[in-house]
Amino acid sequence: MTGDGDLTTARSTGTPPPAEARPEAPAPDGARQNGATAPGTEQDYRATLNLPREAIPMRANLAQREPEIQALWERLDVYRRSLNRAAPRGPFILHDGPPYSNGDIHMGHALNKILKDFITRHRTMAGFYSPYVPGWDNHGLPIEYEVTKEFRTRGETPSKLALRQRCRKFARRWVEVQKREFQRLGVRGEWDNPYLTMDHTFEAKIVEVFAELVKRGFVYHGLKPVYWCPSDETALAEAEIEYTPKVSPSIYVLFPLRHDPKGIFPAQGPNYTVAWTTTPWTIPANLALAFHPDVDYVVVRAEEACYLLAEPLVEATMHAAGIADWDLLSRHKGAEIEGTDFWHPLRGVDPVYDRPSPAVLASYVTVETGTGVVHTAPGHGEEDFRTGLAYGLRTLSPVDDQGRFTAEAGPFAGLHVFHQGNDAVNAALQRQGALLGAVTPYEHQYPHCWRCHGAIVFRATNQWFMKIDHNGFRQRALKAIQGVRWHPAESINRITAMVAGRPDWCLSRQRSWGVGIPAFYCESCGEVILTEESLAAAHRLVREWGSDAWFAVPAEEILPRGFQCPHCGGTRFTKETDILDVWFDSGATWAGVLEEREGLHFPAEVYLEGSDQHRGWFNSSLMLALAVRDQPPYQTVITNGWMLDETGRAMHKSWGNAISPEEVVKQHGADVLRLWVSSADYFEDVRLGPQILQRVTDAYRRIRNTFRFLLGNLYDFDPATDAVSDAELPELDRWALHRLALLLERGNVAYETFEFHRLYHAVHTFCAVDLSAFYLDVIKDRLYTSVPDSRARRSAQTVLWRITDHLARLLAPILVFTCEEVWSRFEPGPGQRWESIHLAPMPDAHTQWRDDALGERWDTLLSVRDAVNRVLEEAKAAGIVERPLAAVVTLTAPLDLYERLAPYADELATLFIVSQALLRQGPAGSELTVEATPAGGRRCDRCWLTLPSVGARSEHPALCERCAEAVMELARR
Repeated sequence: MTGDGDLTTARSTGTPPPAEARPEAPAPDGARQNGATAPGTEQDYRATLNLPREAIPMRANLAQREPEIQALWERLDVYRRSLNRAAPRGPFILHDGPPYSNGDIHMGHALNKILKDFITRHRTMAGFYSPYVPGWDNHGLPIEYEVTKEFRTRGETPSKLALRQRCRKFARRWVEVQKREFQRLGVRGEWDNPYLTMDHTFEAKIVEVFAELVKRGFVYHGLKPVYWCPSDETALAEAEIEYTPKVSPSIYVLFPLRHDPKGIFPAQGPNYTVAWTTTPWTIPANLALAFHPDVDYVVVRAEEACYLLAEPLVEATMHAAGIADWDLLSRHKGAEIEGTDFWHPLRGVDPVYDRPSPAVLASYVTVETGTGVVHTAPGHGEEDFRTGLAYGLRTLSPVDDQGRFTAEAGPFAGLHVFHQGNDAVNAALQRQGALLGAVTPYEHQYPHCWRCHGAIVFRATNQWFMKIDHNGFRQRALKAIQGVRWHPAESINRITAMVAGRPDWCLSRQRSWGVGIPAFYCESCGEVILTEESLAAAHRLVREWGSDAWFAVPAEEILPRGFQCPHCGGTRFTKETDILDVWFDSGATWAGVLEEREGLHFPAEVYLEGSDQHRGWFNSSLMLALAVRDQPPYQTVITNGWMLDETGRAMHKSWGNAISPEEVVKQHGADVLRLWVSSADYFEDVRLGPQILQRVTDAYRRIRNTFRFLLGNLYDFDPATDAVSDAELPELDRWALHRLALLLERGNVAYETFEFHRLYHAVHTFCAVDLSAFYLDVIKDRLYTSVPDSRARRSAQTVLWRITDHLARLLAPILVFTCEEVWSRFEPGPGQRWESIHLAPMPDAHTQWRDDALGERWDTLLSVRDAVNRVLEEAKAAGIVERPLAAVVTLTAPLDLYERLAPYADELATLFIVSQALLRQGPAGSELTVEATPAGGRRCDRCWLTLPSVGARSEHPALCERCAEAVMELARR
C-alpha cells in the first residue's frame, strides 16, 4: 500500500512470455535456453524449472494411430464389457434404420451412423444399458438391377432362383465392406451379429407381420392406380418417388357438349367445356370431367363458340388461347352442372372414343391453375380413381408395363406414352379441332423413380395393398404421432402431412429379389387364398428354408396335405409371383429385431434417420407397428438433414462435389470427422467442404493441445497424495472449477437433448477462452517456477487433473480415439482405474463447484483484463514497452469498480501477466483508465519478471527474491 486509495503489486508469481516471444523458459539476450545460461556464463537454472513433459505428441497422426486404438478395444472387448456393467438407469434402445447394402458408404451414412454412436456411447457411460445392433436392408430393385446387368454382360438369362442367389451374394459382400467402413469411423456395436433383412429368420418375421395384417383386415388385392416405373417395370411406393423438374406439353382440351338436361348452354353453339392438362397421354383414358360443387362456373362466348369454365380462370384461359374479347352469358354453381354430358375429344378418330365424358363433382378441384374443370381418367390417378368408384366408372388404363399404349388406345397402340404418345395425342386433338390455343411447354415438379430417375406413370394394375383407412386406422395413426417426441419439434408437421395424405400402401412389386407375397390362387375358380392355414404354411417354409424356397417349392408341397380351396373346394393351386415392397421389409425391423433380440425391447426409445424417412422408414414402421401391435415402434424420432457441399448444393457423386468418408479419414482421421459431426446443427441440412474441414481441424488441434498442456504438467502429480481439497484452493482455481461445472452441466443437457453442436461450442469456448486464453496462461508461472510440491503448484495441478479427468470423459463419446489416447497417459484417482475410458462413467455435473457469485466477481476481473490487454498491445506497438511481461500497468478506477478490484490487488499483476500493477481510485463519475509503462528493476533470469528484488540474494544475483528462494530450497533437498 503506497498511500490512501493506491494499491500496488509486483508480481508475486510471473509467467514465461508467450511462445512467439520466448523459448520454453527465460533466455535473456537470446543466450539462455529453457531457463539456462549459455555454457561458461553464470549459472544454468534449467533444471530448477518444472517444465511440461510431452505426454501425447503434438502431431495427432490419427490415420495411423486410430487403427491401433481399435485393435486395443478388440483385445479388451470394450464394447461387450461396457454393456455388462451395471446399468442403474435401465435400458435405452436406439434402433438402427438399415442402410442399403449396394455400395461404399457416403457422407450421409457417416453423419447418421456417427450421430447414433454419440447417443449410444453417451447413454452407456451415463448408466444406461444401450447396445447398438446395426442392420442392413438387403432386398429390392437396386441390387437386382446391378446383378441383372452382370448377367446381361455375359449374355445370360438367369432363372429366378439363380438371380436371387447372386443377389444374396452381392448384398452380403457389400455388408462386409460397409461394416468395415463404419467401424473405421469409430462406431461401436454388434458388428459380429448385425441384422440382415435377407436372413431366413428375418424373412419369416416379415411373412408373420404380413399374415397378421391379413388377419386384422388390412390387406386387399385389386385394380388401382399406382406409381409405375416403365423402365424398371414395377410398381413403386410413395417413398420410392422423387420429385424433380420436368417439362411437359400443356394443352387446353375442348370437350364438345353431348347432352344438356339443365340448360347450362345456349341453344346456339358450338358449345364446349375446357379442361387443362400437362399429361396429354392420359386423354385416351378420359371417362369424365370433374367440377367443384361450390365454385362459380360461367359460360362465355368467344369467336362464335361458347365455353364453360370456372369464373376465376376465364381471363387466364382466354389469354393463353390468344382470345382478346368474350362475353359472359350465364353463371352456375358446379353442383348444377352434374348430369351434363360431353363427348370424348377424340371422338371421330377411332370408334373406341365414341363415348361420353359426363360431368361429375369432386372437392379436390381447385381454381389456382387450369380451367377449374379436371379431365378425369380413373385408371391414371388416385383422386380420379376414387371419383370413378363414386360414379361407377370403369378403371380404364390403356398402358402396358413398359409404358406403351395398348390396343384399348386405338390408333396410338404401341407408342410409348412419353417418347411418342404425347405428340401423337396432341396431333390428333389438333386435327379434331379439340385444342384451344397452342401446345405450350410447362415446367413443373413431376414424380420420378428414385432408382432409375425416369419419369413414372400413374397406372391402374392389380396389386396388393394395405388399406390405410381400415377401421379408422389413419386417424389412429395421426393421434399416435402426437404421443411421440420429435426432434426437431417441427418435424411432427412433416410426418403428420405424410400420413394424412398417403394413399393405400401398394405392397407388391413385380420383381424377383425380395420376400414373396405368401398368397395362393385356386386354378379352378381363380380366387385368392389367404387363410390362416395357408399363411402358416408359407411362414413355416420361409422360417426353415428362407424366402428362396417360396419360388422353388410347388404350391401343393407348401400347403398341408388335403388342403382345399375355401371358395370352390379345388385342389390345384398356383403361387403369387410378386414380392413385398422393400419398405415392408425395413418397416418390419421392429418385429424382426426389437422383439427378437435379447436385451432389446419394443418400442425403442429412439429412431434416428434422414428427413426423407418421414415418408420412408419412419412412416412404414409406424404403419406396420400400429396396425399389428397397436402402438408406434418408437418413443422419440430424431431427424438429420441432407448433406450439402460448401456452396449449399446437395452432394452427388455424379456432380463431382461429394466427399467420401474414407477420403476424410485418410487425410484427417476419424476423430476430426466425428468432431465435424458434433459441430453441425444436424437437424438442418449440413454442409461440408475443404474450408469447413480446415476449421474443424483447427478446433481439433486446440482441444488436443489443451490436453497436451494438461497432461504435460501432471507428470509428477499423484491424485491420491497430492490433491488439494476444494476448500483450500485459491479463488482463481475455484473459478476454473466453476467454469468446468458449467461446462459439464451444459454438456449433459446437450447429450440428453441430442443437440451435440451445443456441446461442441461449449467445449471449444472452454478450451480456447477459459483455459488457453486465460487460466492456463495465468498459472504457467506457478506451475513452472514454484517448488514442485508447493501448495501453489499442487493446487494448480489439482485443477488440471480434474479438468483432464472430466473433459476427457465428457468428450469420450465424440473424440473416441483421442480421449482413449489421453486416458492411456492419465493417472486416474482411486477407484477410477478403468482399462479404457469407454468403460468409465460420464462425469457428474459437480454442482458443488458451481459458484455463481464467484463467477460474477471474476467476470469483472476478466473485463478489466481485456481492457488491460488492449492497452498493452497498443503500448507494445508504439514502442513504449518491449513486451507485456516487462510492463507495469496502472489502473485508475471509479469507486464502485475500485472496491471490487481492491481485494484482488495482490493478484492483478499475475492476472494481467505483467511484472507490476498499480490500482488507484479515480474521481467520482470517472471511467476506468489503464496506462502501461516500463517496469522498474531488472529482469529475473529464471521467471523473466522485471522486479526491484532481482539481485537481492547475493547467492543468485540474476534472480528475483522468489526465484532465489525456490532455487535454494531445491538445493537443500
